[in-house]
Amino acid sequence: MTPSLPRTARTRRLGRAPAAALVAALCLAMPFHGFAAAAAAGGQDWTLDRLMSTLAQRKAGRASFVETRYLSIAAKPIESSGELAFAAPDHLEKLTVSPKPERLVVDGDKLTITREGRTYTISLTHYPELDAFIESIRATLTGNRYALEERYKVSIGGHGDDWTLTLTPIDSRMLKAVRTVTLDGTRDLLRTVVIEQPDGDRSVMRLSHAANE
Repeated sequence: MTPSLPRTARTRRLGRAPAAALVAALCLAMPFHGFAAAAAAGGQDWTLDRLMSTLAQRKAGRASFVETRYLSIAAKPIESSGELAFAAPDHLEKLTVSPKPERLVVDGDKLTITREGRTYTISLTHYPELDAFIESIRATLTGNRYALEERYKVSIGGHGDDWTLTLTPIDSRMLKAVRTVTLDGTRDLLRTVVIEQPDGDRSVMRLSHAANE
């Protein structure tokens, strides 16, 4: 049986990276597909509804990532790499290969962390802000605009060949962990995910996709 940590121990385990930012990187960095068909309708306005309807068609995805974190406490940027996966309706996974193996998995209301040969499970019900954050990301992945706008101010820019989606938390508790999340991509591929924190720290995740993606 997977051990569940006491809350104080869980907090220490997650102390190196704010929980919301940690799961933001996990949840957001998925390959979004289906934009090619939408972008083909060239003369139409590029709207949030068009983006959401496209996302709703995608049920699973996988991509390699390189993530660079810029932290005020670090003398130089911290880089990691690995693979990300998503499967509807609620499975999200981030497998870090370098510099140290680590596996983060979200299923339902559980976040499971495996590192250094040990596995820990965290119930998201103990972290309302984190739970709301993940549900909002799931709303993005499933193309649920209404659920997304319950928690975020949503801004979309660009067009099918060069689009940007900016999410700003509405809840003041979430704003203490994440200031904005910005995604950009081209047609049916997500290129980067940038997470800005209120203290100035940020992470930049760049994705690459298999030729058949």
